Amino acid sequence: MDQVQHKFVDVGGLKLHVAEIGTGPNVVLFLHGFPEIWYSWRHQMIALANAGFRAIAPDHRGYGLSDPPTQPDKASFADILTDLLSLLDALQIAKVFLVAKDFGVWPAYLLAVLHPERVLGMVTIGVPLKPKRSTFHQYLPEGFYISRWREPGRAEADFGRLDVKTVVRNIYILFSRSEIPMAAENQEIMDLVDLSTPLPPWFTEEDLATYGALYEKSGFQTTLQVPYRSSGDDPNITDPKVKVPVLLIMGGKDYILRFQGIEDYINNGEMKELVPDLEIKFLPEGTHFVQEQSPDEVNQLILTFLAKNV
Repeated sequence: MDQVQHKFVDVGGLKLHVAEIGTGPNVVLFLHGFPEIWYSWRHQMIALANAGFRAIAPDHRGYGLSDPPTQPDKASFADILTDLLSLLDALQIAKVFLVAKDFGVWPAYLLAVLHPERVLGMVTIGVPLKPKRSTFHQYLPEGFYISRWREPGRAEADFGRLDVKTVVRNIYILFSRSEIPMAAENQEIMDLVDLSTPLPPWFTEEDLATYGALYEKSGFQTTLQVPYRSSGDDPNITDPKVKVPVLLIMGGKDYILRFQGIEDYINNGEMKELVPDLEIKFLPEGTHFVQEQSPDEVNQLILTFLAKNV
């Protein structure tokens, strides 16, 4: 990781931490999900830089080394979109390719449809593009992890029983499974992971230590607000179609596929109505963290997509 450079960029009074590598004319902007940070793109950034691209990965506000907002409980996806536009302007970048995962897909979608002049193409990982944020949590039991984490104070009390590194460890283990994390009435989400459960083989103790150190700095206040508690901030989009090429990469064992209607939406052609220039690739053994689990395969898919659309 020594070749990755780090800087802080002022965006509306907050300092956004940005990791960067490569000097090519074509820029790829990486948008992480939860519980991730810029580091979750480490394999992709190096591969793209070696192929002649400039790779940039910010920590979203309140994540990693980026400043938290002054009112974390009011943070929203609109803030992330504003941050991204400010970041591109500060770095004097006119257009980018986007690579987004998990909740990072939503601000990527907003950037593509509200500011199409800034986007050349998009790769989404683990979550398909949709014209509105999903409401699937309404159809799942009370013990569903998103339902629990949307409740103010519930996750804070659950996480607070453990050190930060153990919280990240447990979430990585849970989200690496093919089942939706679901707690019983007398359980909390952290109780679903036994302390003896090993980390996924592709996620090392060194990786965990890196995540743990950064979440020690940021805490979980903003990271619970965005994505889990910031519903209702969907903008008024007059034309929801994505007019740039899009590649969706899904792990065949990603628990997201268990959400009601998601697999049908991906496979029955409905998504094509929103994204006419769409390519879909499934990695059969892939989990929700497929870019960390199978970096060589994901890197090749991204590089092939970029080569076709550069």
